Amino acid sequence: MIESFDTTVRLMSMGASLLLLIVLMAGQVRTPIKISLVGLLLSAIAYLVNSSTTLTPPEDVRRFVDLVSLFTPFWTWFFGRNLFEVEPPRWILWPAVVSLIASWFAAHFLTWTDPVGFYVIHAVSLLLVADLLRVAIGERADDLLEKRRMIRLWLPFLFAVQSGGVLIFETIVGRMIPYPPIQLTNALLILALTLFAGLALLRTDEELLAEPASDTGERRNPDELSASENVLKQNLENAMALGFYRTAGLTITGLAEHLGVPEHRLRALINRRMGHRNFSAFLNRHRIAEACEILSDRAQVDLPVLTIAMDLGYNSLPTFNRAFRVETGTTPSDYRRDALAVKTVQN
Repeated sequence: MIESFDTTVRLMSMGASLLLLIVLMAGQVRTPIKISLVGLLLSAIAYLVNSSTTLTPPEDVRRFVDLVSLFTPFWTWFFGRNLFEVEPPRWILWPAVVSLIASWFAAHFLTWTDPVGFYVIHAVSLLLVADLLRVAIGERADDLLEKRRMIRLWLPFLFAVQSGGVLIFETIVGRMIPYPPIQLTNALLILALTLFAGLALLRTDEELLAEPASDTGERRNPDELSASENVLKQNLENAMALGFYRTAGLTITGLAEHLGVPEHRLRALINRRMGHRNFSAFLNRHRIAEACEILSDRAQVDLPVLTIAMDLGYNSLPTFNRAFRVETGTTPSDYRRDALAVKTVQN
């Protein structure tokens, strides 16, 4: 009875996954999200087949179904980072891919390595689960999109409960889940995760899935702002003009407290009225603009780039370099060299 119900739930999850895939692929979805969604939904379907006691493909086929299925945590991590607009770092991405493929190969073709491949796969997958939770929850305050802030809470939580719970359980018992009640619970969690993902993503439409406009902070016509928004906007611009953006570790909560306004009002102004999707992008616009002025100043040619970064509120040089490259397309050192060379020619 349980196995029959489990099979029904798995088939429902597969159908929901395929439907979600078709709907999203037909829409105007950002390329990175399309790629990660294809991988996520196909790997989830493969996992549903691979972990079932009734949906059993031939052994030769099952090996490759297993390969696709073990990438489910990876594609979920990749999709989550793209959805939250936090670029997946290559130092995590490629080692994870290589580790998963190598461990799968060892588990199926180098039996003398058992159970090393099994535990490496689970360790890598758990690290990806942990990183997605860190990004989703830890960086939620920087997100200015209210719908995405809600998704940051529930989608990673469901993922952690389902995928993280399964991985931990299998790591402890040392094998795939053999108990029908637990398998059924796992299938139900996957169905819930698929349905929630479909509901959350399809209801948010272009705001999250379509290619965002350039995050340059272009303002709407002042006539479109209410009286209170105009006052808040002026106070915000005054604070930025006085260099409050240089405050180290500045968050939108700290800025709202400085301005004496509720955080949700400030978030709405910066996002909906000033065009920024993340608070860090808003800060970087001001910080990098001043950095460009300093780097172009011949009188400050010997001022170290690290000192400039620290004075502008960055907590490390790599963070400053990444933000500078996003804003200008080049490094601070190259920008300084080119800017000073132009001034020399003009003189």
